[in-house]
Amino acid sequence: MEDAIHIGRKISRIRELRGMKQEALADCLGISQQAVSKIEQSEHVEEAALARIAEALGVSLEGLKHFTEESIFNNINNFHDQSIQNNFNPIEKVIALYEKLLQSEREKFELLKEQLKR
Repeated sequence: MEDAIHIGRKISRIRELRGMKQEALADCLGISQQAVSKIEQSEHVEEAALARIAEALGVSLEGLKHFTEESIFNNINNFHDQSIQNNFNPIEKVIALYEKLLQSEREKFELLKEQLKR
């Protein structure tokens, strides 16, 4: 049951790595952005909801449940080992993912600044 610990953080991280905003996930699920935020803050999410979320994120239910940051690097390294002749650089992929995350954080910061001004 250890893999289920704070499933909301896993959902949030996968969403961010996919370059998806909470609003986009909310649209896919037919719920509000606030509901997505609440899910991402939840330690536990019902199985039926998890299945819908996994589908919306483009991952398997098991992939969502067992997601770890380490698994990303393992997958990238495995892909790199299997396709060395394709000149694929896993570091560039990781950097691109973190650049997307940084951009998302900047957007959040700007939204918070706007809300504080009001």
